[in-house]
Amino acid sequence: MSIPAATPPRAFSSSSPWAVLWVFLRLGLTSFGGPVAHLGYFRDELVVRRRWLDEQSYADLVALCQFLPGPASSQVGMALGLMRGGWLGALAAWVGFTLPSALVLAALGLGFSSGGAGWPAGLVQGLKVVAVAVVAQAVWGMARSLCTSPGRVALMGAACAITLWQPGVAGQMGVMLGAALLGWWAWGRGPAAQPAMAAGVADAWALPYSRRAGLALLAVFAALLVALPWWVQASAAGATTATNAANPVIGWAVVDAFYRAGALVFGGGHVVLPLLQSAVVPSGWVAGDAFLAGYGAAQAVPGPLFTFAAFLGAAMAPGWAGAGFALLATVGIFLPAFLLVAGALPWWAQLRQRAGARGVLAGVNAAVVGLLLAALWHPVASSALHGPADAALAALALAALLWWRVPPWAVVLATALAGWGWQAVAVG
Repeated sequence: MSIPAATPPRAFSSSSPWAVLWVFLRLGLTSFGGPVAHLGYFRDELVVRRRWLDEQSYADLVALCQFLPGPASSQVGMALGLMRGGWLGALAAWVGFTLPSALVLAALGLGFSSGGAGWPAGLVQGLKVVAVAVVAQAVWGMARSLCTSPGRVALMGAACAITLWQPGVAGQMGVMLGAALLGWWAWGRGPAAQPAMAAGVADAWALPYSRRAGLALLAVFAALLVALPWWVQASAAGATTATNAANPVIGWAVVDAFYRAGALVFGGGHVVLPLLQSAVVPSGWVAGDAFLAGYGAAQAVPGPLFTFAAFLGAAMAPGWAGAGFALLATVGIFLPAFLLVAGALPWWAQLRQRAGARGVLAGVNAAVVGLLLAALWHPVASSALHGPADAALAALALAALLWWRVPPWAVVLATALAGWGWQAVAVG
C-alpha cells in the first residue's frame, strides 16, 4: 500500500495554535488517571465533541504511539496538535498538556532541594508507600492485557529476573532488544493486516510535511541518542559534575540522561521509573527518598507522568539552578517522543500492516511488564516498606485502586496524609 502525498491543502485542516493550546491546557488541568485515562479524555474531547478526526484515524494514531518508545498519551497529544495546527500546534499541544503538572512538581522538587521545607518525614513516607500501590496496579493491569499467552508470561518472568540480576541501563536495553527479536521470531509471522479504512481516514493522516522530512526527524532522534553521551564524556574530561549553576557539564549530563530515558522506554510513564532511578540516584543527583516521594506525588497531579522529570530536575539544586534543571529535564525527556512520533507519522499507514512489526510490539510489551515488576520489587518496595504498618497501608491503597475504583489522586492524598498522621501519633 502506498502512502498518499502528504501535502494536499484540502486535507490538512489547520487551526490556530492558540486554539490548540487552550484545548490541551484544559486537558492538562483535568486529565487524571494515567495514560489510558488520558486517551479516553482525548477521544471524548477531540473525536466525539470537536470532531478533529474520526474514530478510525484516532485508533490508528493510538496504535502508532503504543508502538513507539515514550509517553503514549503525550505523543498522541503532540500528533493531534501537529495534525491540527502544524508545528506550532504540536508545540501548543505539548505545552498545554504538560505545563500544569510540570509546574506543580517542579515546585515540590524545589521544596526538597531547599531542605525539605513543608515535607514532614511522615508525609514523605506516605508518598513512598503509595508508590508501591500505584506500580503494583500498573503491573497487574499491564500483565492482564499484554501477557495473554504462556509464552508472553514466560518472557515477562525472564525479563524481570534478568533485570534484577543485571540492573541498570545496559541490562534493561539488553532485555528490550532480546524481547524484540524473540517477538519478531515467535509472533511476527503471517499475512499482512488489511484494516478497513473508514471514509476520511486518508485526509485525516495528511500532514504539512513530507516523508523525507519525517525521515530527517528520525535521523535527528538517532543522532542525539549517540551524540549526547559522547559530548558529555568529552566535556567532562577534567571537569566536575557537581550540581551547581556555574557548571556547564551538568546541564549537558541532565539533558543526556533524561533524553535517553525518554528515548528508550517502552510502555508509558510507569516504566520510565527504573531508567530514571538508575540515572539520578546512583549519581547522587537526587536522594532515594526524594525520588520515591516525588514519584508518589506525581500520581496526584493531572497530565503525563513524565513530568516527574520536572520534580527530579528541581530536586537537584535549590533556587534558580533547580528551576533550570527542571526545564532541561522536562524538555530532555519529551524531545525524543516528539521526534519519534513526528518522524513516524508519514510512514505509519504502511508500517502498521506488517506482521513483523506487530510481533516485535508483542515481545517488547511482555518485557515491559517484566521491567516494571522488577522495579516494583527494587527500588520501590524495598525502599518504602519498612514494617507491617507500611505493608498494610500499601495493601489498603492497592485495594482502593483495584477494587474500590477510588481515583488515583484521592488514594495518593489519603495515603500521604495517613503516613503523616501515623508519624504524628508515634512522635506524640
